[in-house]
Amino acid sequence: MKLTFLGTGDVRQVPVYGCDCPACSAARQNGSLRRKPCSALFELGDQRMLIDGGLTDLAERFAPGDLHAILLTHYHVDHVQGLFHLRWGLNDSIPVYGPDDRDGCADLLKHPGILDFRPPLQPFKPFMLGEVQVTPLPLQHSKPTFGYLFEHGGRRIAYLTDTVGLPEDTARFLEDFDELEMVIDCSQPPRPEPPRNHNDLNLVVAVHQRLQPKSTWLTHIGHEMDAWIMDHELPAGLSVARDGETIR
Repeated sequence: MKLTFLGTGDVRQVPVYGCDCPACSAARQNGSLRRKPCSALFELGDQRMLIDGGLTDLAERFAPGDLHAILLTHYHVDHVQGLFHLRWGLNDSIPVYGPDDRDGCADLLKHPGILDFRPPLQPFKPFMLGEVQVTPLPLQHSKPTFGYLFEHGGRRIAYLTDTVGLPEDTARFLEDFDELEMVIDCSQPPRPEPPRNHNDLNLVVAVHQRLQPKSTWLTHIGHEMDAWIMDHELPAGLSVARDGETIR
């Protein structure tokens, strides 16, 4: 199994337009520090599954037949904006899976083009995509949102964004697994008050301590979190994901 981070930024991305904070200034000078909209590519053998469609260059990144499925965490625009162009492609129907959100985003569900939107997934009900078992995991966000657990050959990767903490049912489900790699939303540095809609580092540490994964990768990172990282060390077991980085 291989998971490649195509984008690791929050809705504003890094650098933020008009911002001269240390993180944004560094990202303008060093392209490897930039963060595009949060998304990833899961691969097993010849299978390739795109997690979220927020990148606006999907039609250039992937040739017809490259993608076997698209898994959407939710329908906020920074996670689906690239689909508005991709949908008008030709001769390449792509299955799309996601949560039950009848509103979707703008007219995406009404005019899907080549995007084959499948019936909404059910929480904790696993299904097979080729040789990979995928389980939708409810998250806590302002729209219906799923994380996904990928399993194959006793190995597991949990991809959990966008969320603030974890619902108790999801936490209980994941804490039973060994050999778990976790990717989780960490939009903000530690806050004195509980955050809304997205994790800060305090919540991530709490989830990491409860689930005890082999490793925890931080994604959906905002520029304030990047600035904090420049001056602080992360707790043991936590790693900051970068665009283009791969978990094997």
